[in-house]
Amino acid sequence: MWISSHLKVLLRTSVVDLHTCCSSQAMKASGKHLPKVYVTRRIPPDGMKILRQSGCCDIEQWDSDDPVPRSELLKKVVGIQGLYCLLTEKIDKELLDAAGPSLKVVSTMSVGYDHLSLDEIKKSGGWGTWKPLWMCGSGLSGSTIGILGMGRIGEAIAHRLKPFGVSKFIYNDIAPRHELAQKISAEYVSLLELAKQSDFLLVCCALTPETHGICNKQLFSNMKSSAIFINTSRGAVVNQEDLYQALASNQIAAAGLDVTVPEPLPTDHPLFTLKNCVILPHIASATVETRNAMAALAANNLLAGLKGEPMPKEVPLN
Repeated sequence: MWISSHLKVLLRTSVVDLHTCCSSQAMKASGKHLPKVYVTRRIPPDGMKILRQSGCCDIEQWDSDDPVPRSELLKKVVGIQGLYCLLTEKIDKELLDAAGPSLKVVSTMSVGYDHLSLDEIKKSGGWGTWKPLWMCGSGLSGSTIGILGMGRIGEAIAHRLKPFGVSKFIYNDIAPRHELAQKISAEYVSLLELAKQSDFLLVCCALTPETHGICNKQLFSNMKSSAIFINTSRGAVVNQEDLYQALASNQIAAAGLDVTVPEPLPTDHPLFTLKNCVILPHIASATVETRNAMAALAANNLLAGLKGEPMPKEVPLN
């Protein structure tokens, strides 16, 4: 059976008008003024069922598998509170102006949202703005990872990073750690070379008189301008004033700090004013499994000490 495109449009409009009429009668009978929602296409039944059974909106729908014509869409959005759309509908300034200030929500049946003009939606009091480089950082693939302090933690981090396509691991410690380094094919270098070569410099060393303030102006001045500095060891190994200056002047690209001096760092500290510095409240070990393991280890150390036995993890005092 052949039906002209014009007749199809009339049939669709009639169906929409019938829905509107029925909905309006229900509203008048109940005395309610429900929020108006426009659905721009025939959608899977579960979606419509949720909307209809909610009883909290007056629904009008373009009842077709084909996209609603733009001219029709601009007419139908006038005065609505909610818009249920698909990728085929461009939600731009023209549409938002047509809808007016009553529009409270735009919901799209899609994972992508490139058809939504987020800048315009933000201006109208809606979503924030997505930008192509927002929250972007450097990738690990092909990078050189520098580790300051090649102990168990440094080794464990290297093992976890290796599958991301790291090109090279280098490290510095009080002395070469050949056995550990061999497991991850890491090369021992001087502290100066560590700073110069690293794309990501990870601080994993213990806090000792020798490492106190070791990450200072001299270290930062030798790092790449694109380098990322990460400290998960102890806050006092970093001269925070020198780090602030290096970040504020873009001498280095960014920093991630899980530890600071003091902890917690006061919220008015200058480091919090920087967009290229992320500070966490010492949560590198924050998993249930890790904290349970830490608790068990401390308990076993205690019991061994009470019994006069060798402790599983003992710090030599001499």
